[in-house]
Amino acid sequence: MGWDVGHVVAEGDLKGELYDPDVETAADRAVSVSDALTVPGVLVAFAGLVCGGVRALLRFVRPTVWAPLTVRRAERLREAARGVVREHERAVRAVRDAWQPLHDARVREELAAVPVGMLRWSTTPLLPVAELRRHGFRTVRDVLDAGAWGLADTTGLGRRTAEKVWSAARRRADEVGEDTWVRLDAGLTGPEADRLLTALRVLVQAGPEARRAVEEAGRLIPELDRHLATARPAAELRLLLVTDHEGRADARAAVRRLRELVAEAERSGRWLSFLQTSIDLLRGADADPLALSAHADLASRPDAYQEQLWHVVRARPMLTG
Repeated sequence: MGWDVGHVVAEGDLKGELYDPDVETAADRAVSVSDALTVPGVLVAFAGLVCGGVRALLRFVRPTVWAPLTVRRAERLREAARGVVREHERAVRAVRDAWQPLHDARVREELAAVPVGMLRWSTTPLLPVAELRRHGFRTVRDVLDAGAWGLADTTGLGRRTAEKVWSAARRRADEVGEDTWVRLDAGLTGPEADRLLTALRVLVQAGPEARRAVEEAGRLIPELDRHLATARPAAELRLLLVTDHEGRADARAAVRRLRELVAEAERSGRWLSFLQTSIDLLRGADADPLALSAHADLASRPDAYQEQLWHVVRARPMLTG
């Protein structure tokens, strides 16, 4: 009879039935469509994975894109603020250094007019001022010049008594120093007076704007220091990778605050004011022509010099760290 070849269904309800492979069924069409969509589907899934990874990476390192520029600008602003404070402190220190010898000389003149008897009631029991007079100590300045050991050696007073006498004279000198003022007028002459007027002229020409700029800089520097320290990881990828989630959030917040501070300093002209004031305070010198000019300037506006001297001498120095 011979033989023939046929295709038999291997599974399912029609198992064992013959079928013609040349006739396309619905299952075959579904398989064909599935095969056709496999490659595009794989490509779409791959693209999704790549895009998701890139997005996650960008969210992780996003602050490093613009944060370095913000940090550098904030650092320049801080340097400008520190510069104006530094130059103002230098100008103030020059005035203090020039004023102190004149003030000390004036205080010594005042103490030379204070009789030693004024020390009698400084302590209990009363000080032996009669013994001091007997050995030639007439004024409080004489007591100060001798010192505690000099008093004990000259008068024969005990060490503790001599120390009490000298301490009382020192307290009296401090009181006189608080009440003594060096008046700036035409009669103030000499090298030390020239130094004082030359140093004062720098602050007078800088004007009240310089003092306001220094005060603003003093308030701004601590805030910039604090936010710059917190924002450092956002500006360096190496630090960002080893910083935890909370640290990254704090760094981003600090960068935002730094941007606000820099923008405000530019918008209000504060940054430019810092730079200009630093330049104004750098114009001082110790040359003789400037001293002559300072004397002439004092004659034209004495109140401005007295006001600046009062602010310098009575105000406490600013601490910048």
